[in-house]
Amino acid sequence: MPYRIMLNETSYHGSGAVNEIVNEVKIRGFSKAFICSDPDLVKLNITSRVTGLMEAAGLKYEIYSNIKPNPTIENVQSGVAAFKASKADYIIAIGGGSSMDTAKAIGIIIANPEFEDVRSLEGVAPTKKPSIPIIAVPTTAGTAAEVTINYVITDIERKRKFVCVDPHDMPVIAIIDPDMMSSMPRGLTAATGMDALTHAIEGYITKAAWEMTDMFHIKAIEIIAGNLRGAVENTKEGREGMALGQYIAGMGFSNVGLGIAHSMAHTLGATYDTPHGVACAMMLPLVMEYNAECTGEKYKAIAAAMGVEGTGSMTRDDYRRAAIEAVKKLSADVGIPAKLDAIKEADLQFLAESAYADACRPGNPKDTCVEDLIGLFRKLM
Repeated sequence: MPYRIMLNETSYHGSGAVNEIVNEVKIRGFSKAFICSDPDLVKLNITSRVTGLMEAAGLKYEIYSNIKPNPTIENVQSGVAAFKASKADYIIAIGGGSSMDTAKAIGIIIANPEFEDVRSLEGVAPTKKPSIPIIAVPTTAGTAAEVTINYVITDIERKRKFVCVDPHDMPVIAIIDPDMMSSMPRGLTAATGMDALTHAIEGYITKAAWEMTDMFHIKAIEIIAGNLRGAVENTKEGREGMALGQYIAGMGFSNVGLGIAHSMAHTLGATYDTPHGVACAMMLPLVMEYNAECTGEKYKAIAAAMGVEGTGSMTRDDYRRAAIEAVKKLSADVGIPAKLDAIKEADLQFLAESAYADACRPGNPKDTCVEDLIGLFRKLM
């Protein structure tokens, strides 16, 4: 069976990387940018770190900021209309997963208008043309949307999120500049960082994992475990480490998929508007415990990468427990709650059925069922 790896055409990493946008735009001959950035980033003058460079270089742009934290079908459809009216020929996505997911959906629909209803993009949609070129500039260290072929849209009417997986949506350029992430508040840093850790761990144990993606994921776990606490304290080293670690995790999981921690997190976000990273952090240790019997010796490597000493002499049960406890401790250290008060018994069937239908569920190392998912959701109550 052949394995496929897809990455950006070009990526820039490190402090000051954002300055490379001007050169890339000129080299590629782009004429006008459609900038997708959420309203808070515009208000806080974070978006202006890019637009200021463009103005100084005489580059044209238009800003679109009708983007919610969990972007909706309406956000995408109004963005498509705004892109058409703008006469732009490329997109710059500035922000976290919300801005980048919105940009991907807009870019795909502009190139493939037969999918303008948005819902038809769910799963692996048979699009025929690459997205309008996207330059992705993350301002959070977690989603890795700048290097993945995935995006997530919220269907408010049906109270669900749906995952879209499309090789045509990969940004052509990724700009990973920790300076663009330095204004993230403590809570957001913690949540997005735990999302990145969930990507790395789920990607490492998913059914489709193989040697190359294992290499990415273990290194990402090591970097994230060593830097998330510092990033939450806003240290330079912590920010730089998380910028790199989350990107490396994206290099892996985009190519092999995830598991039910993400399926369940998507459902919590759609139903209760739970921040995605918080939902992932709460689900991850519960799902790791559930999956442990199907992971061979992988939890030994996870525990070691998390900084646990003496794993070589541990029994299988011990290193599995150690890996789970290390994840719980990191989550607690950065202030993530372990329980979600919003969940009600009456919601469990709907939550479980929605998670089971999610595109991430088939990749889980352990085959699951609605009843098992009900039990996992109940543990959060």
